[in-house]
Amino acid sequence: MKKTLASDNYAGILPGIIEAIAEANVGHATSYGYDTYTALAKEEFQKLFGSDIEVTFVFNGTGANVLGISCVTQSFNSIFCSQHAHAFVDESTAPETFTGCRLFPLPSDEQGKISADTLRKAIIRKGDEHHPQPRVLTISQPTEFGTLYTIDELNALSAVLREHDMVFHVDGARFFNALAAMNCTAKEMIPDTGVDILSVGGTKAGLMIGEAIVFLNAEMSKDLKYRQKQSMQLASKMRFISVQFFKLLKDNLWKPSASHANAMAALLAKGLSAIPQVQITRNVETNAVFAIIPPEWIEEMQKLTFFYKWKEATGEIRLMCSFDTTEEEIDKFVSRLKQLSEQ
Repeated sequence: MKKTLASDNYAGILPGIIEAIAEANVGHATSYGYDTYTALAKEEFQKLFGSDIEVTFVFNGTGANVLGISCVTQSFNSIFCSQHAHAFVDESTAPETFTGCRLFPLPSDEQGKISADTLRKAIIRKGDEHHPQPRVLTISQPTEFGTLYTIDELNALSAVLREHDMVFHVDGARFFNALAAMNCTAKEMIPDTGVDILSVGGTKAGLMIGEAIVFLNAEMSKDLKYRQKQSMQLASKMRFISVQFFKLLKDNLWKPSASHANAMAALLAKGLSAIPQVQITRNVETNAVFAIIPPEWIEEMQKLTFFYKWKEATGEIRLMCSFDTTEEEIDKFVSRLKQLSEQ
């Protein structure tokens, strides 16, 4: 299959990750996460976020979000999120089904971000048994538009949550793209801003399979092992997931791959901005480019490379770059758009 600009999920596996899986495929190892590679991977996460954390590894992003949130909620709680959040738009009813909670979508700005003021106004009727009790805010970092919450914005959200004894969850499906783009450390972005639970995307970063859940407040993970089994996210041969994260972090494989994907998006945005009929609609801060092109061009461009339509009515499309996107592919895409613009 030819490469696309559809999703970083479409990309293959980083070469170093293939080698790591082969390395773990020698001999026997204790199952269900009690193996050496899982212990080593947890140590690498401790280097990123601090020693007082808990980490586990699961099959997929939906599982990571649902399991993490389910550890801190009860069925009478509510979960706040953006109206564009993956948990609200693209995870079917898994969050509601497995937590029993109600999702409340909050309005976000044009860059896909929820403001502290919007959050504050949404927290109502605490203590009223007739109303779902606010418990969690989940945001995506980067957002669904590939934009970034600043450290100040994260701190502002966290302050509101602390006022109301609520939990801060971050969906980091593209966490490494965010980390590569921001001028800060992982500790400064996540635990230092008051984030309680983080889902760390593996597949979008070049793993074959697997995501991680990091509890920055280890107390919140006290029922984790039971809920992980109950949610069918406990891998018997967990070493094949955890060894990938061990390799990704220990050898810093994430940094050049995420930086490259971000750089390709910046190059793509530069090319698109030179075409009068194309309008870039969101800030390009990580590996995503959102743009409006004439609707009649979409079918023709999808013959060259597949991508997703974001808003059918306006012709807005989403273009995602991956660790294996090349400058040549970007040039071909932009050149074809220029040809259409001149017809």
